[in-house]
Amino acid sequence: MDMKKRAVFRNSKHEYYHVQKFAEGQIGLESRELADSFEISQPVLNMIDAAIKNVKKGKVSEPVDLTEFEA
Repeated sequence: MDMKKRAVFRNSKHEYYHVQKFAEGQIGLESRELADSFEISQPVLNMIDAAIKNVKKGKVSEPVDLTEFEA
């Protein structure tokens, strides 16, 4: 680590890591694979379309009372 507490890894096997810094001063690295944020599967799109159709038809549940969770 350098003076600004940065670490540089050359020839790393992965592009992204989850970094954990432990109280003893050790650093743990866990490789991460990032998913494409613009990719929504077809079954999920079908569920969204069905939900929108139900809302437009007025087929919805009663409002949920969340007052007990308010701070």
